[in-house]
Amino acid sequence: MQTNKLPVCNIGLFNNSSDFWIDSIEGVLKKYPALESAHINTFYTILILEKASGKITFDHDKLRIDSSQIIILKPNCINKIYLNADAKGGIICFTENFFSLRYNNNVLNQFPFFNEEFGIAIKVSSDQLSDFISLISNMLEEFTIRKKASKKVLRSYLNILLIELDRIYIPLKTVNFHNPIKDKVQKYQKLIEENFKTHKKPSDYAEILNISTNYLNKICKNLLGQTAGSLIHRQVILEAQRLLSYTTNTIKEIANELGFEHTSYFVTFFRKMTNQTPEQYRKSQQE
Repeated sequence: MQTNKLPVCNIGLFNNSSDFWIDSIEGVLKKYPALESAHINTFYTILILEKASGKITFDHDKLRIDSSQIIILKPNCINKIYLNADAKGGIICFTENFFSLRYNNNVLNQFPFFNEEFGIAIKVSSDQLSDFISLISNMLEEFTIRKKASKKVLRSYLNILLIELDRIYIPLKTVNFHNPIKDKVQKYQKLIEENFKTHKKPSDYAEILNISTNYLNKICKNLLGQTAGSLIHRQVILEAQRLLSYTTNTIKEIANELGFEHTSYFVTFFRKMTNQTPEQYRKSQQE
């Protein structure tokens, strides 16, 4: 399958937000018919199906929907969704960056259902389903009304949702196969978290990992769909967003903490990566 010819769907398809979206499942496919055709998501998707029939395809797996269940799809998997018109439930879409802004990097990988290759389905009891429906109703209200600090509240709700899913999830596979490439990339990500303020080039990390910069870039692109350099940039932006959201540090202080020689360099970098100035981003998080 030539994935590069498939349409790529980001959260901007649904609303003006670029990192989080939630809605009731009713009428979603009518509003967004593109979801019924094969496409690639750039975000995590959680479907909480209270009442539905149809089928969901992710990569080469086809899942028939005929009961209450929760579907989890990972970023970069090819999927298409077909549900009956009177389906009931909720849909949540979010990026890794949205969650990691408040919690530690790679913490999503600690949830076992996100370690499945493409996506999974979790059967739920009526009592469990009722709890999840109540939770997403609160999330939907928070998302719709847009009160002060709504994103922070939504992150907390999302964390609760993932913990509750973790409590009921039973892995289908009990054997973990060693993947040296995955291990190498995860070690690279860990090194970035620990050293990004002083080590800004992939070559710095390639030397520590005892591999070439070209090979490091290749395995990052193959496994994550991102260059080695973009992972460093993402970490810098993530930390900048954390400091802008959760501290009162000045822009100059943040630039210094992140290892920028001049504040203007930091402002230019931040604007290039986010299409906002640091001041604009900080203000948006306070709304």
